[in-house]
Amino acid sequence: MILRHSVAALALGALCAAHAARGYAADGAGAPGAAFPKGHYAALDALPDWGGVWTLNFPGPGAKRERPQLKGQYLKDYQAWQHAVDATHGEVPRNGSYCRPPGVPGIMGVGQYPIEFLFTPGRVTTHHEAWMQWRNIYTDGRKHPDDLDPTFNGHSIGHWEGDTLVVDTVGIKTVTELSMGMKHSDKLHLIERIHLVNGDANTLVDELTAEDPVALAQPWHTTFTFKRSRAMDLLEFVCAENDRNPVDESGRTGFQ
Repeated sequence: MILRHSVAALALGALCAAHAARGYAADGAGAPGAAFPKGHYAALDALPDWGGVWTLNFPGPGAKRERPQLKGQYLKDYQAWQHAVDATHGEVPRNGSYCRPPGVPGIMGVGQYPIEFLFTPGRVTTHHEAWMQWRNIYTDGRKHPDDLDPTFNGHSIGHWEGDTLVVDTVGIKTVTELSMGMKHSDKLHLIERIHLVNGDANTLVDELTAEDPVALAQPWHTTFTFKRSRAMDLLEFVCAENDRNPVDESGRTGFQ
């Protein structure tokens, strides 16, 4: 019993210290709204209607998109990757499972698999059918933490400018890619402006700007466009059931 009380006291002390480090009281008062949603749901009615699921529109024939302009060692590594692709007819080694999710920004540009947006007090959640991923976009006024641990989808904070959700993301794992074969540094910083198209309530756009002073010669801009369906639901995506025939770093293909 004494041991249990000691463990509980340590846990409470750690929680109080964490709150204090973020400027919250020990009882949680002043903590972000995402952690204390009760009484704040009515405010969601003022947000735009993003209900249903959204499927990526592929660029039309002849459409051109701006590509990331890499520099330094990142450009050399990408050029080496391109040579490997040409030499092996696209069968390039991969360091990691095929079931590893792409992370941001790639998860926003996955065709075929739709996404949905969930509005709750202090947070917008993007729910992705692909890899059953989600992104937490905190809209309760919090800042990026100083002791951020990198993740595939990074740490996202957002705010509303009228009907546009502005999302600021940092802390993205360097194993993710800007585009196929294009790596980035741990300084990658994404800004997204997500909104419905004026005059077309069933089209959503995500205007994305990526900045990386180490890997990019200039900021990279791209736009993802989505079409709405209110009749669809997201399906379960269990990639581990189909994680077969991986190619290792030596180019050997395994069979499972």
